Amino acid sequence: MSNRTKLRSGPRGSTPAVPTSAGRRLAMLALAFALGALLAGPIGAVTAGGDEAPMGDEVARLRAAEARRDAAQIVDLTAQARQVQQSLVPVLDGFAVAVPVAGAVPGPLAARTVVTDWQTATGAAVEGFADPPSAGTGVNIARSGLAAAVRALDLAVDTYAAALAAPDAGRPPLLDLAGRQRDVAVATWSTAATQLDVLNVDAGHGHAHVFLPAVPGQGALTSDGAPEGR
Repeated sequence: MSNRTKLRSGPRGSTPAVPTSAGRRLAMLALAFALGALLAGPIGAVTAGGDEAPMGDEVARLRAAEARRDAAQIVDLTAQARQVQQSLVPVLDGFAVAVPVAGAVPGPLAARTVVTDWQTATGAAVEGFADPPSAGTGVNIARSGLAAAVRALDLAVDTYAAALAAPDAGRPPLLDLAGRQRDVAVATWSTAATQLDVLNVDAGHGHAHVFLPAVPGQGALTSDGAPEGR
């Protein structure tokens, strides 16, 4: 018997198994999946951690910029509303003589030259709100409401002018329509003015009451009675 040691890898007489090419590919795929699972966790954590902080900083920066923009626009819009209010009070006072509210006895009509002055005032107010800057939702609501109100009053004044030019028989319906348009304008302005008041309080400026003259029957909101600027 030879002194050489016989190598055995299985039962006597069997041949050692040699992996096929398909088996080798399966083994390599399994190893690749295992390595991928091990590496995915740490890499994903590092990636997420790296993106989260810059994204959060960017959101905070944008919000701070929007807050500064809106704070400045609240001041500007309040100043604009006060100026427009002062220009429209004479229009409403004169309007109320010929077209009173709640069934009061109407007075004489305004002269054509006076109505032309009203049209100049309301037209300027409409133009002032024609190109609004971008702002947050709260500011946009207040500005849009003021703009809608002055457009309605501008239309009411035009209807009033048409009543002056109409024959006597056709004048009452036009004056009635002008009065209803005026009431819509005053009510719309009052809603926007209330929103503007809330914005000023929230911004730390205190109350800002920029309301147009209103009487019972117009459906308008009025000042809450709080001291101005407090």
